[in-house]
Amino acid sequence: MSHISRASGLLLPVASLPSKFGIGDLGPESQKFVQLLAKCNQHYWSILPLSPTILEAGNSPYQTSSAYAGNPLLISPEELNKQDLVKKSTLKAAVIPQTSKINYYAVYLNKQIILHEAYERFKQTHPMMNSKQNFETFCSENCYWLDDYALYNALKAKLDKSWVHWPPELRSRDTEALATQTRQLSDELGFEKFVQYTFFSQWETLKKFCHKKRIWIIGDMPFYVAHDSADVWVNQKLFSLKQDGKARFVGGVPPDYFSDDGQLWGNPVYEWPRMAKTGFDWWLKRIGYSLKIYDFLRLDHFRGFVSYWRVSASAKTAQKGKWVKAPYQKFFVILKNCFCDLPFIAEDLGANDDTVKNVVRFLGIPGMKVLLFGFNGSEDNPHVLDNHPINSVVYTGTHDTNTVRGWFKTEASIAQKANFFNQIEKKATEAQTGFEMVKLALKSKAKLCIIPIQDVLSLNEEARINIPSYPTGNWEWKIIPKQLRSKQFSSLAKATIETDRASNWGLTIFESNL
Repeated sequence: MSHISRASGLLLPVASLPSKFGIGDLGPESQKFVQLLAKCNQHYWSILPLSPTILEAGNSPYQTSSAYAGNPLLISPEELNKQDLVKKSTLKAAVIPQTSKINYYAVYLNKQIILHEAYERFKQTHPMMNSKQNFETFCSENCYWLDDYALYNALKAKLDKSWVHWPPELRSRDTEALATQTRQLSDELGFEKFVQYTFFSQWETLKKFCHKKRIWIIGDMPFYVAHDSADVWVNQKLFSLKQDGKARFVGGVPPDYFSDDGQLWGNPVYEWPRMAKTGFDWWLKRIGYSLKIYDFLRLDHFRGFVSYWRVSASAKTAQKGKWVKAPYQKFFVILKNCFCDLPFIAEDLGANDDTVKNVVRFLGIPGMKVLLFGFNGSEDNPHVLDNHPINSVVYTGTHDTNTVRGWFKTEASIAQKANFFNQIEKKATEAQTGFEMVKLALKSKAKLCIIPIQDVLSLNEEARINIPSYPTGNWEWKIIPKQLRSKQFSSLAKATIETDRASNWGLTIFESNL
Protein backbone atom coordinates (compact mmCIF):
# COMPACT_ATOMS: atom_id res chain seq x y z
CA MET A 1 0.00 0.00 0.00
CA SER A 2 1.93 3.01 -1.23
CA HIS A 3 -0.60 5.63 -0.14
CA ILE A 4 -2.08 5.93 3.32
CA SER A 5 -4.55 8.54 4.52
CA ARG A 6 -5.11 10.33 7.79
CA ALA A 7 -8.62 9.78 9.06
CA SER A 8 -10.75 9.77 12.19
CA GLY A 9 -13.95 8.35 13.57
CA LEU A 10 -16.14 8.02 16.65
CA LEU A 11 -16.59 5.24 19.16
CA LEU A 12 -20.23 4.60 20.07
CA PRO A 13 -21.75 1.18 20.80
CA VAL A 14 -24.94 0.45 18.86
CA ALA A 15 -26.70 -0.17 22.18
CA SER A 16 -25.83 3.40 23.26
CA LEU A 17 -27.72 5.05 20.40
CA PRO A 18 -30.99 6.87 21.19
CA SER A 19 -34.12 4.73 20.90
CA LYS A 20 -37.82 4.76 21.76
CA PHE A 21 -37.43 1.18 22.90
CA GLY A 22 -34.88 1.53 25.70
CA ILE A 23 -31.74 0.44 23.85
CA GLY A 24 -30.01 1.54 20.66
CA ASP A 25 -30.78 -0.61 17.63
CA LEU A 26 -30.17 -1.06 13.90
CA GLY A 27 -33.07 1.15 12.84
CA PRO A 28 -33.60 4.83 11.95
CA GLU A 29 -31.45 6.30 14.74
CA SER A 30 -28.41 4.33 13.60
CA GLN A 31 -28.76 5.77 10.10
CA LYS A 32 -29.12 9.27 11.56
CA PHE A 33 -25.89 8.72 13.46
CA VAL A 34 -24.10 7.63 10.28
CA GLN A 35 -25.29 10.84 8.61
CA LEU A 36 -23.91 12.80 11.56
CA LEU A 37 -20.55 11.06 11.17
CA ALA A 38 -20.45 12.08 7.52
CA LYS A 39 -21.36 15.69 8.32
CA CYS A 40 -18.55 15.81 10.87
CA ASN A 41 -15.98 14.61 8.31
CA GLN A 42 -15.57 11.28 10.10
CA HIS A 43 -14.97 8.11 8.10
CA TYR A 44 -14.98 5.43 10.81
CA TRP A 45 -17.55 4.13 13.26
CA SER A 46 -16.00 2.02 16.01
CA ILE A 47 -18.46 -0.22 17.86
CA LEU A 48 -18.40 -2.86 20.58
CA PRO A 49 -19.21 -6.54 19.89
CA LEU A 50 -22.64 -7.18 18.36
CA SER A 51 -22.90 -10.58 20.06
CA PRO A 52 -25.81 -11.62 22.31
CA THR A 53 -25.53 -10.40 25.89
CA ILE A 54 -26.59 -12.29 29.01
CA LEU A 55 -28.71 -10.58 31.69
CA GLU A 56 -27.22 -12.73 34.46
CA ALA A 57 -23.69 -11.88 33.30
CA GLY A 58 -24.21 -8.14 33.60
CA ASN A 59 -25.00 -7.60 29.88
CA SER A 60 -21.35 -7.42 28.91
CA PRO A 61 -20.77 -7.81 25.15
CA TYR A 62 -17.54 -9.57 26.13
CA GLN A 63 -19.44 -12.35 27.95
CA THR A 64 -21.46 -13.67 25.06
CA SER A 65 -23.40 -16.85 24.40
CA SER A 66 -22.05 -17.00 20.84
CA ALA A 67 -19.04 -15.76 18.90
CA TYR A 68 -21.18 -15.74 15.74
CA ALA A 69 -24.73 -14.71 16.60
CA GLY A 70 -26.11 -11.18 16.63
CA ASN A 71 -27.71 -9.57 19.67
CA PRO A 72 -31.54 -9.78 19.44
CA LEU A 73 -31.81 -6.66 21.61
CA LEU A 74 -30.34 -4.60 18.76
CA ILE A 75 -33.05 -5.57 16.27
CA SER A 76 -35.12 -2.54 15.27
CA PRO A 77 -38.87 -2.86 16.02
CA GLU A 78 -39.55 0.00 13.60
CA GLU A 79 -37.95 -1.90 10.72
CA LEU A 80 -40.09 -4.94 11.58
CA ASN A 81 -43.16 -2.73 11.50
CA LYS A 82 -42.20 -1.47 8.04
CA GLN A 83 -42.19 -5.09 6.90
CA ASP A 84 -45.66 -5.58 8.40
CA LEU A 85 -44.24 -8.12 10.84
CA VAL A 86 -45.15 -6.21 14.01
CA LYS A 87 -48.31 -4.22 14.73
CA LYS A 88 -48.15 -0.55 15.66
CA SER A 89 -49.99 -1.31 18.89
CA THR A 90 -47.17 -3.70 19.84
CA LEU A 91 -44.60 -0.99 19.21
CA LYS A 92 -46.58 1.49 21.27
CA ALA A 93 -46.68 -0.92 24.21
CA ALA A 94 -42.90 -1.41 24.01
CA VAL A 95 -41.95 2.29 24.18
CA ILE A 96 -39.62 3.17 27.07
CA PRO A 97 -39.02 6.84 28.00
CA GLN A 98 -35.74 8.26 26.72
CA THR A 99 -33.09 8.30 29.45
CA SER A 100 -29.31 8.00 29.62
CA LYS A 101 -29.53 4.47 31.09
CA ILE A 102 -30.55 1.15 29.57
CA ASN A 103 -33.11 -0.83 31.57
CA TYR A 104 -32.03 -4.24 30.35
CA TYR A 105 -34.72 -6.20 32.17
CA ALA A 106 -37.52 -4.24 30.49
CA VAL A 107 -35.77 -4.36 27.13
CA TYR A 108 -35.33 -8.15 27.25
CA LEU A 109 -39.03 -8.64 28.01
CA ASN A 110 -40.25 -6.24 25.32
CA LYS A 111 -37.95 -7.53 22.58
CA GLN A 112 -39.06 -11.12 23.22
CA ILE A 113 -42.70 -10.12 22.76
CA ILE A 114 -41.89 -8.20 19.57
CA LEU A 115 -39.74 -10.94 18.05
CA HIS A 116 -42.23 -13.73 18.78
CA GLU A 117 -44.99 -11.71 17.13
CA ALA A 118 -42.76 -11.06 14.12
CA TYR A 119 -41.94 -14.76 13.83
CA GLU A 120 -45.59 -15.82 13.90
CA ARG A 121 -46.54 -13.27 11.25
CA PHE A 122 -43.52 -14.23 9.17
CA LYS A 123 -44.60 -17.87 9.19
CA GLN A 124 -48.27 -17.26 8.42
CA THR A 125 -48.99 -14.06 6.57
CA HIS A 126 -45.80 -12.51 5.32
CA PRO A 127 -46.50 -11.09 1.83
CA MET A 128 -42.91 -11.02 0.63
CA MET A 129 -42.24 -14.63 -0.36
CA ASN A 130 -38.72 -13.81 -1.47
CA SER A 131 -37.97 -13.05 2.20
CA LYS A 132 -38.69 -16.68 3.05
CA GLN A 133 -36.37 -17.77 0.28
CA ASN A 134 -33.72 -15.40 1.65
CA PHE A 135 -34.33 -16.88 5.11
CA GLU A 136 -33.73 -20.41 3.84
CA THR A 137 -30.56 -19.28 2.05
CA PHE A 138 -29.31 -17.61 5.23
CA CYS A 139 -29.94 -20.76 7.26
CA SER A 140 -28.14 -22.90 4.71
CA GLU A 141 -25.10 -20.63 4.41
CA ASN A 142 -24.72 -20.28 8.19
CA CYS A 143 -25.65 -23.81 9.27
CA TYR A 144 -22.10 -24.49 10.53
CA TRP A 145 -22.80 -22.26 13.56
CA LEU A 146 -26.52 -21.46 13.39
CA ASP A 147 -27.86 -25.00 13.93
CA ASP A 148 -25.87 -25.51 17.13
CA TYR A 149 -26.59 -22.00 18.40
CA ALA A 150 -30.34 -22.37 17.83
CA LEU A 151 -30.41 -25.73 19.62
CA TYR A 152 -28.31 -24.36 22.48
CA ASN A 153 -30.70 -21.44 22.96
CA ALA A 154 -33.79 -23.62 22.71
CA LEU A 155 -32.42 -26.10 25.26
CA LYS A 156 -31.35 -23.27 27.55
CA ALA A 157 -34.91 -21.90 27.50
CA LYS A 158 -36.43 -25.35 28.04
CA LEU A 159 -34.14 -26.48 30.87
CA ASP A 160 -33.53 -23.01 32.39
CA LYS A 161 -29.93 -23.74 33.38
CA SER A 162 -26.39 -23.65 32.06
CA TRP A 163 -25.38 -26.45 29.67
CA VAL A 164 -22.98 -27.69 32.38
CA HIS A 165 -26.06 -28.74 34.39
CA TRP A 166 -28.00 -30.34 31.55
CA PRO A 167 -28.64 -34.11 31.53
CA PRO A 168 -25.35 -35.95 30.77
CA GLU A 169 -26.43 -37.05 27.28
CA LEU A 170 -27.12 -33.42 26.28
CA ARG A 171 -24.11 -32.02 28.07
CA SER A 172 -21.83 -34.45 26.24
CA ARG A 173 -23.72 -33.94 22.95
CA ASP A 174 -24.87 -37.52 22.41
CA THR A 175 -25.95 -37.75 18.75
CA GLU A 176 -29.28 -39.49 19.37
CA ALA A 177 -30.20 -37.19 22.25
CA LEU A 178 -29.50 -34.10 20.12
CA ALA A 179 -31.53 -35.51 17.22
CA THR A 180 -34.48 -36.13 19.54
CA GLN A 181 -34.39 -32.60 20.92
CA THR A 182 -34.04 -31.15 17.43
CA ARG A 183 -37.28 -32.87 16.41
CA GLN A 184 -39.13 -31.88 19.57
CA LEU A 185 -38.00 -28.26 19.47
CA SER A 186 -38.40 -27.65 15.74
CA ASP A 187 -40.53 -24.51 16.14
CA GLU A 188 -38.23 -23.08 18.81
CA LEU A 189 -35.27 -23.66 16.50
CA GLY A 190 -37.15 -21.90 13.73
CA PHE A 191 -37.68 -18.89 15.98
CA GLU A 192 -34.00 -18.68 16.93
CA LYS A 193 -32.95 -18.86 13.29
CA PHE A 194 -35.52 -16.24 12.31
CA VAL A 195 -34.14 -13.87 14.96
CA GLN A 196 -30.62 -14.26 13.57
CA TYR A 197 -31.82 -13.84 10.00
CA THR A 198 -33.62 -10.65 11.03
CA PHE A 199 -30.60 -9.29 12.87
CA PHE A 200 -28.16 -9.83 10.03
CA SER A 201 -30.62 -8.56 7.42
CA GLN A 202 -30.92 -5.30 9.33
CA TRP A 203 -27.17 -5.16 9.91
CA GLU A 204 -26.43 -5.65 6.22
CA THR A 205 -28.78 -2.77 5.37
CA LEU A 206 -27.04 -0.50 7.88
CA LYS A 207 -23.57 -1.53 6.70
CA LYS A 208 -24.46 -0.71 3.09
CA PHE A 209 -25.78 2.67 4.23
CA CYS A 210 -22.47 3.30 6.02
CA HIS A 211 -20.48 2.53 2.89
CA LYS A 212 -22.74 4.77 0.83
CA LYS A 213 -21.80 7.58 3.20
CA ARG A 214 -18.11 6.58 3.08
CA ILE A 215 -18.15 5.33 6.65
CA TRP A 216 -16.21 2.16 7.53
CA ILE A 217 -16.99 0.00 10.53
CA ILE A 218 -14.44 -1.10 13.11
CA GLY A 219 -15.75 -4.12 14.97
CA ASP A 220 -14.44 -5.60 18.18
CA MET A 221 -13.68 -9.29 18.70
CA PRO A 222 -13.51 -10.48 22.33
CA PHE A 223 -10.57 -12.75 23.06
CA TYR A 224 -12.63 -15.19 25.14
CA VAL A 225 -16.21 -16.47 24.96
CA ALA A 226 -18.46 -17.14 27.96
CA HIS A 227 -18.34 -20.55 29.62
CA ASP A 228 -22.12 -20.78 29.23
CA SER A 229 -22.08 -20.41 25.46
CA ALA A 230 -22.82 -22.42 22.37
CA ASP A 231 -19.14 -22.20 21.41
CA VAL A 232 -17.87 -23.94 24.55
CA TRP A 233 -20.72 -26.49 24.58
CA VAL A 234 -19.98 -27.48 20.98
CA ASN A 235 -16.15 -27.37 21.25
CA GLN A 236 -15.51 -28.64 24.76
CA LYS A 237 -12.15 -30.22 23.91
CA LEU A 238 -10.79 -26.83 22.83
CA PHE A 239 -11.28 -25.33 26.31
CA SER A 240 -9.79 -26.04 29.73
CA LEU A 241 -12.68 -28.03 31.22
CA LYS A 242 -13.13 -30.89 33.65
CA GLN A 243 -14.92 -34.09 32.66
CA ASP A 244 -18.25 -32.68 33.89
CA GLY A 245 -17.88 -29.56 31.76
CA LYS A 246 -16.95 -27.21 34.59
CA ALA A 247 -13.98 -24.91 34.06
CA ARG A 248 -10.54 -26.04 35.20
CA PHE A 249 -8.74 -22.75 34.54
CA VAL A 250 -10.17 -19.34 33.70
CA GLY A 251 -8.78 -16.17 32.15
CA GLY A 252 -8.11 -12.68 33.41
CA VAL A 253 -5.21 -10.34 34.03
CA PRO A 254 -3.01 -9.79 37.09
CA PRO A 255 -3.24 -6.61 39.22
CA ASP A 256 -3.15 -3.62 36.89
CA TYR A 257 -4.17 0.00 36.33
CA PHE A 258 -7.82 -0.90 36.82
CA SER A 259 -7.73 -3.19 39.86
CA ASP A 260 -5.38 -4.17 42.70
CA ASP A 261 -6.88 -7.68 42.64
CA GLY A 262 -6.46 -8.02 38.89
CA GLN A 263 -9.40 -8.88 36.67
CA LEU A 264 -11.00 -12.31 37.00
CA TRP A 265 -13.11 -12.78 33.88
CA GLY A 266 -14.27 -16.34 34.52
CA ASN A 267 -14.01 -17.48 30.90
CA PRO A 268 -12.43 -20.91 30.41
CA VAL A 269 -9.00 -20.58 28.82
CA TYR A 270 -8.16 -22.29 25.54
CA GLU A 271 -6.41 -25.62 25.08
CA TRP A 272 -3.93 -24.12 22.62
CA PRO A 273 -2.05 -27.38 21.84
CA ARG A 274 -5.31 -28.95 20.64
CA MET A 275 -6.11 -25.85 18.62
CA ALA A 276 -2.69 -26.01 17.01
CA LYS A 277 -3.30 -29.62 15.90
CA THR A 278 -6.36 -28.42 13.93
CA GLY A 279 -4.38 -25.64 12.26
CA PHE A 280 -6.26 -23.17 14.49
CA ASP A 281 -9.40 -23.86 12.49
CA TRP A 282 -11.71 -22.52 15.23
CA TRP A 283 -9.94 -19.17 15.24
CA LEU A 284 -9.69 -18.86 11.47
CA LYS A 285 -13.40 -19.52 11.02
CA ARG A 286 -14.28 -17.05 13.73
CA ILE A 287 -12.04 -14.30 12.38
CA GLY A 288 -13.12 -14.89 8.80
CA TYR A 289 -16.76 -14.67 9.81
CA SER A 290 -16.14 -11.44 11.75
CA LEU A 291 -14.52 -9.85 8.70
CA LYS A 292 -17.71 -10.48 6.75
CA ILE A 293 -19.54 -8.36 9.31
CA TYR A 294 -17.02 -5.54 9.83
CA ASP A 295 -14.55 -3.66 7.65
CA PHE A 296 -11.83 -3.73 10.31
CA LEU A 297 -11.47 -5.87 13.40
CA ARG A 298 -10.01 -4.77 16.72
CA LEU A 299 -8.47 -7.84 18.36
CA ASP A 300 -9.30 -7.44 22.02
CA HIS A 301 -6.70 -8.50 24.64
CA PHE A 302 -4.14 -9.04 21.88
CA ARG A 303 -1.43 -10.16 24.28
CA GLY A 304 -3.54 -13.24 25.07
CA PHE A 305 -2.51 -14.64 21.69
CA VAL A 306 1.10 -14.59 22.88
CA SER A 307 0.68 -15.56 26.53
CA TYR A 308 -2.35 -15.56 28.78
CA TRP A 309 -2.96 -15.20 32.50
CA ARG A 310 -4.30 -18.54 33.77
CA VAL A 311 -6.11 -18.72 37.12
CA SER A 312 -7.66 -21.67 38.91
CA ALA A 313 -11.43 -21.70 38.43
CA SER A 314 -11.83 -21.87 42.23
CA ALA A 315 -9.89 -18.63 42.81
CA LYS A 316 -11.72 -15.59 44.20
CA THR A 317 -9.42 -13.02 42.57
CA ALA A 318 -6.94 -12.96 39.69
CA GLN A 319 -3.96 -12.22 41.93
CA LYS A 320 -2.64 -15.78 42.02
CA GLY A 321 -2.19 -17.04 38.49
CA LYS A 322 0.58 -17.48 35.97
CA TRP A 323 1.43 -16.49 32.44
CA VAL A 324 1.19 -19.40 30.03
CA LYS A 325 2.75 -19.22 26.59
CA ALA A 326 0.54 -19.80 23.54
CA PRO A 327 1.90 -21.22 20.23
CA TYR A 328 1.85 -17.72 18.80
CA GLN A 329 4.55 -18.21 16.13
CA LYS A 330 2.56 -20.86 14.28
CA PHE A 331 -0.71 -19.03 14.81
CA PHE A 332 0.43 -15.69 13.42
CA VAL A 333 2.17 -17.21 10.39
CA ILE A 334 -1.10 -18.97 9.51
CA LEU A 335 -3.10 -15.82 10.25
CA LYS A 336 -0.88 -13.77 7.94
CA ASN A 337 -1.22 -16.34 5.16
CA CYS A 338 -5.02 -16.54 5.48
CA PHE A 339 -5.71 -12.80 5.74
CA CYS A 340 -3.10 -11.19 3.55
CA ASP A 341 -4.34 -7.61 3.96
CA LEU A 342 -4.56 -8.03 7.78
CA PRO A 343 -7.40 -5.55 8.47
CA PHE A 344 -6.76 -5.68 12.21
CA ILE A 345 -6.08 -3.34 15.10
CA ALA A 346 -4.20 -4.83 18.06
CA GLU A 347 -5.57 -3.96 21.49
CA ASP A 348 -2.07 -3.98 22.94
CA LEU A 349 -2.67 -1.91 26.06
CA GLY A 350 -1.26 -2.75 29.48
CA ALA A 351 2.11 -4.20 30.38
CA ASN A 352 3.42 -5.89 27.25
CA ASP A 353 6.80 -7.55 26.88
CA ASP A 354 9.04 -7.36 23.82
CA THR A 355 7.49 -10.52 22.39
CA VAL A 356 4.08 -8.85 22.05
CA LYS A 357 5.64 -5.77 20.48
CA ASN A 358 7.61 -7.92 18.03
CA VAL A 359 4.46 -9.81 16.98
CA VAL A 360 2.64 -6.54 16.28
CA ARG A 361 5.65 -5.45 14.21
CA PHE A 362 5.78 -8.79 12.38
CA LEU A 363 2.13 -8.48 11.38
CA GLY A 364 2.52 -4.81 10.50
CA ILE A 365 -0.81 -3.99 12.14
CA PRO A 366 -1.44 -0.86 14.20
CA GLY A 367 -1.55 -0.91 17.97
CA MET A 368 -3.43 1.46 20.27
CA LYS A 369 -2.33 4.65 21.99
CA VAL A 370 -4.57 6.18 24.67
CA LEU A 371 -4.00 9.81 25.58
CA LEU A 372 -5.43 9.40 29.08
CA PHE A 373 -2.40 7.22 29.86
CA GLY A 374 0.08 9.78 28.52
CA PHE A 375 0.45 12.37 31.28
CA ASN A 376 2.58 10.63 33.92
CA GLY A 377 5.62 12.74 33.03
CA SER A 378 7.67 9.87 31.60
CA GLU A 379 9.35 10.79 28.33
CA ASP A 380 9.37 7.18 27.07
CA ASN A 381 5.67 6.64 27.79
CA PRO A 382 4.29 5.21 24.49
CA HIS A 383 0.99 7.06 25.00
CA VAL A 384 2.61 10.52 25.04
CA LEU A 385 1.52 12.42 21.92
CA ASP A 386 5.04 12.85 20.50
CA ASN A 387 5.74 9.11 20.84
CA HIS A 388 2.88 7.86 18.65
CA PRO A 389 4.06 5.95 15.57
CA ILE A 390 2.31 6.63 12.29
CA ASN A 391 1.05 3.06 12.11
CA SER A 392 -1.12 3.28 15.21
CA VAL A 393 -4.61 4.25 16.32
CA VAL A 394 -4.89 7.05 18.87
CA TYR A 395 -7.81 7.21 21.29
CA THR A 396 -8.64 9.87 23.87
CA GLY A 397 -9.95 7.02 26.06
CA THR A 398 -11.64 3.65 25.57
CA HIS A 399 -14.84 1.94 26.68
CA ASP A 400 -12.88 0.66 29.72
CA THR A 401 -11.58 4.06 30.87
CA ASN A 402 -13.29 7.02 32.41
CA THR A 403 -14.38 9.85 30.15
CA VAL A 404 -11.76 12.58 29.82
CA ARG A 405 -13.81 14.96 31.94
CA GLY A 406 -14.38 12.23 34.55
CA TRP A 407 -10.66 11.45 34.56
CA PHE A 408 -9.77 15.10 35.03
CA LYS A 409 -12.29 15.53 37.83
CA THR A 410 -11.75 12.37 39.87
CA GLU A 411 -8.54 10.59 38.79
CA ALA A 412 -5.90 12.97 37.46
CA SER A 413 -3.20 14.10 39.90
CA ILE A 414 -2.05 17.71 40.12
CA ALA A 415 1.04 16.75 38.12
CA GLN A 416 -1.02 15.02 35.42
CA LYS A 417 -3.27 18.07 35.10
CA ALA A 418 -0.19 20.27 34.77
CA ASN A 419 1.21 17.99 32.06
CA PHE A 420 -2.15 18.09 30.26
CA PHE A 421 -2.24 21.90 30.35
CA ASN A 422 1.34 21.99 29.11
CA GLN A 423 0.42 19.72 26.21
CA ILE A 424 -2.59 21.82 25.11
CA GLU A 425 -0.54 25.00 25.83
CA LYS A 426 -3.21 26.60 28.03
CA LYS A 427 -5.35 26.02 31.08
CA ALA A 428 -8.84 24.60 30.61
CA THR A 429 -11.91 24.33 32.78
CA GLU A 430 -13.27 20.92 33.69
CA ALA A 431 -16.06 21.34 31.13
CA GLN A 432 -13.52 22.06 28.37
CA THR A 433 -11.20 19.13 29.02
CA GLY A 434 -13.02 16.57 26.87
CA PHE A 435 -12.87 18.50 23.63
CA GLU A 436 -9.38 19.83 24.32
CA MET A 437 -8.26 16.20 24.51
CA VAL A 438 -10.12 15.49 21.26
CA LYS A 439 -8.21 18.25 19.49
CA LEU A 440 -4.97 16.86 20.90
CA ALA A 441 -5.76 13.37 19.60
CA LEU A 442 -6.58 14.68 16.14
CA LYS A 443 -3.11 16.27 15.99
CA SER A 444 -1.37 12.93 16.60
CA LYS A 445 0.94 11.44 13.97
CA ALA A 446 -1.17 8.27 14.19
CA LYS A 447 -2.96 7.68 10.91
CA LEU A 448 -6.25 6.87 12.58
CA CYS A 449 -7.89 8.70 15.47
CA ILE A 450 -10.90 7.20 17.27
CA ILE A 451 -12.81 9.36 19.73
CA PRO A 452 -15.44 8.16 22.22
CA ILE A 453 -18.45 10.38 21.61
CA GLN A 454 -18.58 11.24 25.32
CA ASP A 455 -15.34 13.19 24.91
CA VAL A 456 -16.65 15.18 21.95
CA LEU A 457 -19.48 16.25 24.27
CA SER A 458 -17.17 16.53 27.33
CA LEU A 459 -19.49 14.35 29.40
CA ASN A 460 -18.60 13.44 32.98
CA GLU A 461 -18.00 10.06 34.62
CA GLU A 462 -21.72 9.23 34.60
CA ALA A 463 -21.33 8.58 30.85
CA ARG A 464 -18.65 5.95 31.41
CA ILE A 465 -19.48 2.64 29.72
CA ASN A 466 -17.51 0.13 31.79
CA ILE A 467 -15.48 -0.10 34.98
CA PRO A 468 -13.32 -3.25 34.66
CA SER A 469 -13.61 -5.69 37.58
CA TYR A 470 -16.97 -4.22 38.64
CA PRO A 471 -19.62 -6.90 37.93
CA THR A 472 -22.70 -4.65 37.90
CA GLY A 473 -23.78 -1.24 36.64
CA ASN A 474 -21.80 -1.39 33.40
CA TRP A 475 -22.82 -1.22 29.71
CA GLU A 476 -25.86 0.90 30.60
CA TRP A 477 -25.01 4.36 29.29
CA LYS A 478 -27.09 5.62 26.39
CA ILE A 479 -26.94 8.95 24.60
CA ILE A 480 -30.11 11.04 24.43
CA PRO A 481 -31.32 12.73 21.22
CA LYS A 482 -30.60 16.34 22.20
CA GLN A 483 -26.94 15.50 22.81
CA LEU A 484 -26.58 14.54 19.15
CA ARG A 485 -27.67 18.08 18.24
CA SER A 486 -24.78 19.65 20.15
CA LYS A 487 -22.75 22.46 18.55
CA GLN A 488 -19.68 20.45 19.49
CA PHE A 489 -20.11 18.38 16.35
CA SER A 490 -19.55 21.48 14.21
CA SER A 491 -16.36 22.07 16.19
CA LEU A 492 -15.36 18.46 15.54
CA ALA A 493 -15.93 18.87 11.80
CA LYS A 494 -13.73 21.97 11.79
CA ALA A 495 -10.95 20.40 13.89
CA THR A 496 -10.95 17.34 11.62
CA ILE A 497 -10.31 19.54 8.58
CA GLU A 498 -7.60 21.51 10.38
CA THR A 499 -5.70 18.31 11.24
CA ASP A 500 -5.93 16.93 7.70
CA ARG A 501 -8.20 14.00 8.60
CA ALA A 502 -11.28 15.04 6.62
CA SER A 503 -10.77 14.74 2.88
CA ASN A 504 -8.94 11.43 2.61
CA TRP A 505 -10.72 8.18 3.20
CA GLY A 506 -10.52 4.56 2.28
CA LEU A 507 -10.00 1.05 3.50
CA THR A 508 -6.23 1.13 3.03
CA ILE A 509 -5.28 3.48 5.85
CA PHE A 510 -2.39 1.43 7.20
CA GLU A 511 0.93 0.48 5.72
CA SER A 512 2.86 -2.52 6.95
CA ASN A 513 6.08 -2.25 8.94
CA LEU A 514 6.07 1.51 9.47
